[in-house]
Amino acid sequence: MARPNPNISETQPIIRQLDEAAVNRIAAGEVVERPASAVKELVENAIDAGAQRITVEYSDGGKTLIRVTDDGCGMAPGDLTLAMSRHATSKIDGSDLLNIHSFGFRGEALPSLGAVGRLTIASRAAGHDGAEIAVNGGQATPVRPAALNGGTVVTLRDLFFATPARLKFLRTDRAEAQAIGDVIKRLAMAEPFVQFVLRDVSGDGSGREVFRAAAEQGDMFDALQGRLAQVLGRGFADNALPIDATREGLHLTGFAALPTYSRGSAVMQYLFVNGRPVRDKLMVGALRGAYFDFLSRDRHPAAALFLDCDPKLVDVNVHPAKSEVRFRDPGLARGLIVSALRHALAEAGHRASTTVAGATLGAMRPEPTGARVYQMERPSAGARITAYTTQAPGFAETAGMWGRVVGAAQESEQTENDATHHPLGAARGQVHENYIIAQTATGMVIVDQHAAHERLVYEKLKHQMAENGVAAQALLIPEIVELSAGDSARLLECADDLARLGLGIEAFGGDAIAVRETPAILGPVNARALIMDVLDELADQNESNIVQAKIESILSRIACHGSIRSGRWMRAEEMNALLREMEATPHSGQCNHGRPTYVELKLADIERLFGRT
Repeated sequence: MARPNPNISETQPIIRQLDEAAVNRIAAGEVVERPASAVKELVENAIDAGAQRITVEYSDGGKTLIRVTDDGCGMAPGDLTLAMSRHATSKIDGSDLLNIHSFGFRGEALPSLGAVGRLTIASRAAGHDGAEIAVNGGQATPVRPAALNGGTVVTLRDLFFATPARLKFLRTDRAEAQAIGDVIKRLAMAEPFVQFVLRDVSGDGSGREVFRAAAEQGDMFDALQGRLAQVLGRGFADNALPIDATREGLHLTGFAALPTYSRGSAVMQYLFVNGRPVRDKLMVGALRGAYFDFLSRDRHPAAALFLDCDPKLVDVNVHPAKSEVRFRDPGLARGLIVSALRHALAEAGHRASTTVAGATLGAMRPEPTGARVYQMERPSAGARITAYTTQAPGFAETAGMWGRVVGAAQESEQTENDATHHPLGAARGQVHENYIIAQTATGMVIVDQHAAHERLVYEKLKHQMAENGVAAQALLIPEIVELSAGDSARLLECADDLARLGLGIEAFGGDAIAVRETPAILGPVNARALIMDVLDELADQNESNIVQAKIESILSRIACHGSIRSGRWMRAEEMNALLREMEATPHSGQCNHGRPTYVELKLADIERLFGRT
């Protein structure tokens, strides 16, 4: 029995022109999803107006009040009514939708906000009197005079009062407030020379300041580093690597954190295109690909990357929220990000994040001490050796050898100084047959010998594979895999890349694929399962690392079995050789899974543990 279609009337359907109020409410559903979306649109308008100081106030997570105050160029009284019309904007003239240099350009934000909330705009431009206009649920009031020194104040009250069903989809006040804070922080990173202040004015009090970022000074790179320290914290700034690379009209700058400063989720990944915060799948995939060999799958890198290019090389008019972009040459953008990040990680050498030492010191709990007691100053190495010699049994009988003792002490001190000037110092001992204790000029280093040597062997194996290529083994009988037309075409597009990894495929008529070779290092493999895994990654990320991941997993396993095992006693020269090799090998600061291979403790921190401050 056929069921009636509720979307089709029994009579001939009639096409109607929707009125302006309905059109604005539909647009608001795309542009204003939640209070944070409204804040984003209003602050972006303030930045486009040339504001140097922007203050955002909200109440009840932005549901009852959002107020954005700026010192930008403002609007003349005659422009206020026009600004509330859909697709009215001062950002573009409509002749070229690809040559966009501003945050906003669609002219949809203000009328959308006025359609679903109670919107008031007070503004004053240079040479004009201040004026104000109010729009409640799409109904505008006449423009009237307003007292204002300059700039613009936009007040939005009772968001979604005109569409109460949308209120049911909002989260708690705390969650919405957190989303507003995230929007402000992203825009603050994009504009380091602008001051941002965020205040929560919920309740009857004067409110509290949630976030403040003072305007930075200096050149763009120094200003960006200072702003990132304000927004993301000093820990990120201390453990981030500067990025500056250019390729064929694309310029990538920013900071990317060391692998040992990774996170359990992607919350510290901030991506910008021409200064616009975006959530682009291609850029996220490129960031993940750059750290592919340094982090396990449950860890995520931290980075703030800014990709600048000619506006004609990227389309920002993909979605009304303007959070998605489309590059004219996606492969070029992805390749620049991956190569720039990997180059920066390689230049970092054996460096590990400072948070590792902080966590180590935090795990140590010294006994509480009372008043500071007198402590002798730390003697020099020569004085220590001389003291040890004079305290040795039989010293009185050998007092005549004092000159030779002093000479030996001076020679030993010189040797010690020569050994400890290396970044990882000189080995002084081994504990539990797994941890090397080394002395540096400013403290000490604890090295996990197995994890460190595993990384060294792994890097050697990768280097050998890069020089000699991946050996492929031909299948006696090629395996035929039936695919859809789209999957087959997508797979054949990356056939050359797969061939370099030892996976040889070719078309077999129709939409079938013939697998003729597989990487020899993988041994017997299920070719069909491997092909399906590759297709899954291509669909999700537009690129696939599954074959490389399997190969490098084997290399990692070989490195694990071929490295120095835990429980093995090492001679002093072996320990020092391991330290020197770590200093000369890129990425040796973390093991194959992103964990640190060593911990460095400064002498001042150690002394603080023992109350010697």
